[in-house]
Amino acid sequence: MTMIAANLQQVRARIVTACTAAGRDAAGVQLLAVSKTFGPEAVRAAHAAGQRAFGENYVQEGLTKIEALADLRGELEWHCIGPLQSNKTRPVAEHFDWVHSVDRLKIAQRLSEQRPAHLPPLSVCLQVNVDAGANKSGVPPGEALPLARAVAALPGLRLRGLMAIPEPAPDFEAQRALFLRAAAVFDQLRAAGIVLDTLSLGMSADLEAAVAAGSTMVRVGTAIFGRR
Repeated sequence: MTMIAANLQQVRARIVTACTAAGRDAAGVQLLAVSKTFGPEAVRAAHAAGQRAFGENYVQEGLTKIEALADLRGELEWHCIGPLQSNKTRPVAEHFDWVHSVDRLKIAQRLSEQRPAHLPPLSVCLQVNVDAGANKSGVPPGEALPLARAVAALPGLRLRGLMAIPEPAPDFEAQRALFLRAAAVFDQLRAAGIVLDTLSLGMSADLEAAVAAGSTMVRVGTAIFGRR
């Protein structure tokens, strides 16, 4: 067994344990392997161990890997999870399956317009800034509903849910409290009639707290691929 395969096994076990503690079905939490700064060979090793969904923070790096792994394209799901600038929307719309970091209508409109007609709608999450972090991207919670309504109406996109990256917190309860803010926005949007199925919360250091708060997708890099 490779190191990456062993690490994946451990992360999956953590998810199962966290779900059990939260009284949840582990099938309701998807693992997104964050492969930024690691090469195509690391993604191949993770794929060989059964991993299918991969997250990339940097557009060009992601595109290079997508091309290098073209033989696996039908088996891999590529997620753009980093901040997205207007001049990078076209290659993302053309090559990725998901975008987690939509926080402006302009970005969503460009992604919709640039999504090729032969591809299914691009799955997107709105990034919400739940702790008002000055250095964090994301729409303020109070502005999430009107943005969600506008994005949900765009033809080239499928609005799936919310993503948040709170500032690091010192312990489980503090982490969970921050994630619950995102979960509250998620519930608010659903109560308003927005159809959502994805709450993208939690990383290597805090996935247990994210699962406890209701996360349906955890974005794990270091615990799978190692330190960058």
